[in-house]
Amino acid sequence: MNADQRYPRPSYRITLNGDDITPRFNGRLINLTLREQRGLEADQLDITLADHDGELAIPPRGAELEVAFGWQDEGLIDKGRFTVDEVQHSGTPDQLTIRARSADMRGQLPGKRTQSWHELTLGEIVTTIAGRHDLKPVVADVLYGIRVGHIDQTEESDLNFLTRLGERYDAIAAIKAGRMLLTVAGEGLTASGQAMPPITLTRRDGDQHRYSVTERDAYSGVKAYWNDTRGAERKTVLAGTADNAKQLRPTYATEDDALTAARAEWQRIQRGLAEFELTLTLGRADILPETPLTLSGYKPQIDATAWLVTEVEHSLNDGGFGTLMRCEVRGNPEFK
Repeated sequence: MNADQRYPRPSYRITLNGDDITPRFNGRLINLTLREQRGLEADQLDITLADHDGELAIPPRGAELEVAFGWQDEGLIDKGRFTVDEVQHSGTPDQLTIRARSADMRGQLPGKRTQSWHELTLGEIVTTIAGRHDLKPVVADVLYGIRVGHIDQTEESDLNFLTRLGERYDAIAAIKAGRMLLTVAGEGLTASGQAMPPITLTRRDGDQHRYSVTERDAYSGVKAYWNDTRGAERKTVLAGTADNAKQLRPTYATEDDALTAARAEWQRIQRGLAEFELTLTLGRADILPETPLTLSGYKPQIDATAWLVTEVEHSLNDGGFGTLMRCEVRGNPEFK
């Protein structure tokens, strides 16, 4: 085995406003970090460069970066477009730090609106909002036909409203590659609407890990209120048991809306019963948030759990490329 096989070399490509500036980074890249998050949280790109000779130009805010990285012998994976919104120059030694956020999210869905949504399906609501912003709607089949009794959008941006709507139905809203997505939590879709391919990692693949289980009896269930207009009273629905139930603040228009919200929150609580973090010294640029993950070679409780990647942080320089994954439980397993 030769040295190149034993020690793979990271590779990257960066363009600024359409111009390939990768050659300018040779010998200057101190670190490139990309944090990818699910839903409507913007991905964040941080690049730190050595400016020992004072030759680096400071990019303007609003400039557009395109980034791809991976391993030299495997090819590069496109990580999308990012808009520069923070720049810092420091010294000595002189360094230039650039922070950019995913272009799909920065400045998207601007403005606040007031609107009442009544007796519409989730698919119809997402299609309407996507049309306002020249985005293509992509809604999971199991969500598209769900009827929303009533929900108000009061002096609220479409971005915040979509986030709140997704939480009510335990769904993830996202904007990717000109598309507005609404998917079931744990059943992520790519920007093209295809199912996210699952991955399997063994103990040999990971270098550091952390597994934690929270107190399962913190909450026994979730209850929510709804207005019974016929009886002119407020009533309660329950998901789980009432022993130590969490209470949702909103009062919902119908019993179905309240029960849907309670069940969604109960599912989120159960998914948070256990967490898993894994650091890969040999990074994987293909791993994305909402990727289903199976583990092998750890403790039986860890291997038996179906995991879901919720956040990915890639870090690379000329000497190495690593990936940190944060995961939650996929589904509602039992913990011993």
